[in-house]
Amino acid sequence: MALRPLHDRVIIKRLDNERTTASGIVIPENAAEKPDQGEVIAVGPGKRTEDGKLQPVDLKVGDKVLFGKYAGQTVKVDGQEVLVIREEEILAVVE
Repeated sequence: MALRPLHDRVIIKRLDNERTTASGIVIPENAAEKPDQGEVIAVGPGKRTEDGKLQPVDLKVGDKVLFGKYAGQTVKVDGQEVLVIREEEILAVVE
């Protein structure tokens, strides 16, 4: 994938949710909610502060993150759906 995010944007690949309930019921893909957890696959250089200095992004490629249900913009690249999101919309890093 040849994407390079600009400024403080991050590209995330959504992680798959569990599609079977505890009782063994399989949830079809079109009925399941989109996951709110993903893996960072690209990071922009950072945001410019008011005095012109570059403030780097606190994330790195490979981080697993949590984000809001309606955060970011979903795009399709090379047949793969990814999420382009600002660093400030990411809620937490899963460790």
